[in-house]
This record gives sequence, C-alpha cells and structure tokens, in this order.
Amino acid sequence: MGESRTALVTGSAGFIGYFTCRRLLADGFRVIGVDSLSDYYDPELKRRRQAGLLQNAGFAAINELIETPGLLARIFADEQPDIVIHLAAQAGVRHSIDHPRSYLESNLVGTFELLEAARAHPPQHMLLASTSSAYGANTEMPYRETMKADHPLSFYAATKKATEAMAHSYAHLFDLPVTMFRFFTVYGPWGRPDMALFKFTRAMLEGEPIDVYNHGEMMRDFTYVEDLAEAVRRLVDAPPVRPQGPGDIAEGDSLSPVAPWRVVNIGNSQPVQLGDMIGAIEDALGIKAKRNLMPMQPGDVPATWADAELLRTLTGYVPQTDIREGVQRFVAWYRDYYGV
Repeated sequence: MGESRTALVTGSAGFIGYFTCRRLLADGFRVIGVDSLSDYYDPELKRRRQAGLLQNAGFAAINELIETPGLLARIFADEQPDIVIHLAAQAGVRHSIDHPRSYLESNLVGTFELLEAARAHPPQHMLLASTSSAYGANTEMPYRETMKADHPLSFYAATKKATEAMAHSYAHLFDLPVTMFRFFTVYGPWGRPDMALFKFTRAMLEGEPIDVYNHGEMMRDFTYVEDLAEAVRRLVDAPPVRPQGPGDIAEGDSLSPVAPWRVVNIGNSQPVQLGDMIGAIEDALGIKAKRNLMPMQPGDVPATWADAELLRTLTGYVPQTDIREGVQRFVAWYRDYYGV
C-alpha cells in the first residue's frame, strides 16, 4: 500500500475514469479528478460515480472543462502530479458524425491544454486514452500496435489519432514519457447508456425490440472495465524510455525511435460475435430479445480484435474476463441501480 504518489485523472467521473480512480485509490495514490460532468449522457450517473469516489479521503474532484484555457496549467502547478491519466474526451463514433465540433474542443483542445501543462510541470509518466477505432480501415486481424493506422472512419477516431501524434511531438521535444492506450469495446457496471450493452438491457427489460446492426455479424473485442483499469494501473509503472538507437526497440514494441512514447492495446484478445453478447444478456435477464436486424452504420467497422502481447510483455497482465461473466455482473448492477 505504501504509495505516496499523486495521480491526476481527467474524465474521472466517466465510466473508465471511475474504475481507474478506484484502482489507484486502492493502492494508496492521492487522486485529483477533473471532470466537467457533461450532459452527453445522464449526468446523474456521473455524479453518483463521483460521490462514490469522494467517500475516499485520498480523492479530490474539480468539476471543470479541461479545455478551459489555463485550468490544467493551474492544477499542474498546484498539485505537481507524478502520474497523469488522460481519459476526458467526447466519446462515441456515431455522435461524432452529427456533432463534430464538440470533439474538436474536448479531444484536441483539451489534450493540447494537458500537454502544455505537462511541459511546464513534467510528470513522471503520462498515459493518454486513444481507441481501437484508430485502426480504422485495417482489415488484418488481430490489430497490432506496430500496424499503420492512417485511415480513420469517423471524426472521433481521427481526433484520437491526432492526439497520439500531438503527444508524440511533446514526448520528443520535451522528453515527456507518454503511453497511449488503445481501448477495445469496454463494458461493465456503471457503463455508458449510449453503449449497446446498456441499450439492449434497457430495451429487453421494457419489452422493446433492439436494433442489431450489420444483422448481428459484428465482432467486438469486449473488454471488462475492471480488467482495463488493472491494465492501466500496471502500465503506470512501465514508462517508455527514449531509445538510443533502433537496436533498443524490441520486436513488436511500438516504442518511438525518437521519443519516450509508445502505444499499447488493452483488449481481451478474443473477438465476440454481437449475437453471442446478446445471448449472454438473454441468459442473464431470462428474457428473449426481439431483434430488429439493420445494416451497418456509417463510421462503424465490422470487427475489432486486439493483439495484447505488448501489454503482457510490459506488465505481465492481460484482460481475461469472459463475456458471459462480465454481462452477468453488468445486469446485476443495472437491476440494483434502477430497481428493476
């Protein structure tokens, strides 16, 4: 437990942020959480998560927009964080098609403010969230970090790929150790209401049909949220080191040749058919779904699948919660939270 480091977590009242903060607090970190409690989805869910974190004396919350000029600079100056975990972002592939400007402000401007603050007050390690959507039009599976990821299919993915490049430039210029993690479809208790698991569970309990895209022929590397938080916690202690030359970069490592920067997949390494995920919800609820089969939506990809060997090499850990077990835990939480 003897942890005395301070961690700054942006997006701390978000789904992934909440579990990441819980995991850090369990190890004795002092955690400063920054979250705007935006209304992209039910802010009450975010307030409830934050209230849970505030039960711990080691947690402090700042409810502001990260893109506010100077806000992060002030927080870095005041708190001098040792570790920074940047999760605050406007999320959602589909939402980015209709509302691209919010992605510009939160994802690009917010990340710029963070990098500038870190330049003035360098932490030991910065970990920034990217996305499996960055792999875009790639069809070779599983996705490895060393693959090119130059053809994003949504503006959301484009902004996330841009933050990888922005962080690389700061890592190179100012010797800031940066790990970018690419998450694969994250699910679990306290999850986002705009995600399929949440929407399907709600609809099935209300006797409504569910919209199943690409006729259910979608494959997703569903990653249980507590596994993801564990992976992030372990990556905290594996900061990249600028290599002296190409010979210092191991086979399969995405480490930059010119910066203390790397990208790491966090996924279950086990793609699951959407229909099987629906089957797991049916079993957990004891309700048969009424399936409304639909074509694939713009900006979506038919499959994602993580190669998590780099994560294993760096941390000795890979996510492994089975979809059926994870869905059961989500459904138990959902019934308890909503009293249904």
